[in-house]
Amino acid sequence: MSRAREIKKVVPKLSDAQAYEIIRKPVITEKSTLGSQYGQVTFRVPLNATKLEVKAAVERIFKVKVTAVNTLRTQGKIKRFGGRIGQRSDYKKAFVTLAAGQSIDVTTGV
Repeated sequence: MSRAREIKKVVPKLSDAQAYEIIRKPVITEKSTLGSQYGQVTFRVPLNATKLEVKAAVERIFKVKVTAVNTLRTQGKIKRFGGRIGQRSDYKKAFVTLAAGQSIDVTTGV
């Protein structure tokens, strides 16, 4: 019989500067504000940010308890700028679910 190997999730220790680099800005759209009734907040994050880094950064900046982080990588659209064809940059969104009773007001400054 083989034993299943346990994967240890090491939560990174971040400085304030590193945390602010990971949490770029909140996403304030109609769809993201609907998530607030379920305790979710949406942020733009760097493409190379991991879920554990996002969790540590949100907990450090906003002093809240995070229960889950889901990420979504969005490919940039090909658009016309004047007569030329260009492409928007790729970006990543993080959907952060907070513990019951916790909240973040993203409309005010940090």
